[in-house]
Amino acid sequence: MLRTIDLRGHAVSPAELLAAVPRAQAARADALTAAARIVADVEASGEAALRDQAERFDGVRDHAIRVPASHLDEALAGLDPAVRAALEEAIRRVRRASAAQVPAPSTTEIVAGGVVEQRWRPVRRAGVYVPGGKAVYPSSVVMNVVPAQVAGVAQVALASPPQAAFGGRVHPDILAAASLLGVDEVYAMGGAGAIGALAHGVASLGLDPVDVVTGPGNNFVAAAKRAVAGRVGVDAEAGATEILIVADAAADPALVAVDLISQAEHDEQASAVLVTASAQLAERVRAEVAARVGLTRNAARAQAALDGVQSAIVLVDDEATAVAFSNAYAPEHLELHLVDPRPDRFVNAGAVFVGPFSPVSLGDYLAGSNHVLPTGGQARYAAGLSAATFLRPQQIISYDRDALAAAADAIVTLADAEALPAHGEAVTARFAG
Repeated sequence: MLRTIDLRGHAVSPAELLAAVPRAQAARADALTAAARIVADVEASGEAALRDQAERFDGVRDHAIRVPASHLDEALAGLDPAVRAALEEAIRRVRRASAAQVPAPSTTEIVAGGVVEQRWRPVRRAGVYVPGGKAVYPSSVVMNVVPAQVAGVAQVALASPPQAAFGGRVHPDILAAASLLGVDEVYAMGGAGAIGALAHGVASLGLDPVDVVTGPGNNFVAAAKRAVAGRVGVDAEAGATEILIVADAAADPALVAVDLISQAEHDEQASAVLVTASAQLAERVRAEVAARVGLTRNAARAQAALDGVQSAIVLVDDEATAVAFSNAYAPEHLELHLVDPRPDRFVNAGAVFVGPFSPVSLGDYLAGSNHVLPTGGQARYAAGLSAATFLRPQQIISYDRDALAAAADAIVTLADAEALPAHGEAVTARFAG
């Protein structure tokens, strides 16, 4: 139960902090190999590979991989009214926050008669993945589809695993959420195979390749995105979930404990980490976790995650070291339970939750922020899913004759310096004769 990493008593370099970060590296390495093989199988064999994978991983065979419209209609009609109301509120909030992520076009006059415009173009077609293995996430439908729609994506294809409990159909709550958002191209396929199918297309299903693949999942889904990156755009690898909590002695140990457990229940590979300079708080949190984890519905899964090498209580000398450790870890979710949080110090995190009334659960559903976030340390250089994920910056250059003439000599000089004289000649030819 929550091993201890004690960094107290000596100065820790950035490299040592990175080495101390708890990660399930072996699981990720295994996933990379397996996912690449699954994606290659889908590329080579298409629908046949998807059916083999559904039987092997989901216990489903002979199901409708392309979801009929009637399944979507039935799911929406049968949706619990309270769940529908909650999803509609989540859609409203995420749509509002996503709209703020769309950059405005701009025009810059570089010189008189020389203009560069910056525009943002949506991709034509997006493929979104919604997990449905150990848990079902209609909220992830919202988090993927709404930013794509706000960005102006014309076509959205959604994939989610077939469910043996529902006769090989996608979970009805996921179908209902898709229907609420007007998504009618849905496929019952899961895991790494679904990522491969979205990227490569499957002609027999009428599935055309997409331009961008997004969505959360387990380590195999994250690894599959790496396998298709370059063929299609991908968001950050949102693999097994992570929570890192930085807390001081004034933090409420019960709240810290329930927040650690809340993320540990996602998956046995989930990471739950507390960083604190208070040994007393650490022990109180450990006791609270031990007392509470067995009472939750997903106790076995949460316990496995908390016992794993990827979860820990990290003891540090002071808050400055806690900040440095957090920035080295670059967590998917960062909670600050500090008297003086100053979130601007925590530069590497997918999303930052400040104070006792901003739990990760809020961001999972109704904060308005997106819950598809980078894991595995990628928050050092990658962003969470947003409208910008589906947009491409495009520059439009427009110079008149006088503006080009003013730049001609410099262009020729640089072209000659790079031994590319035809570049210069393409300019001077416009002024010959």
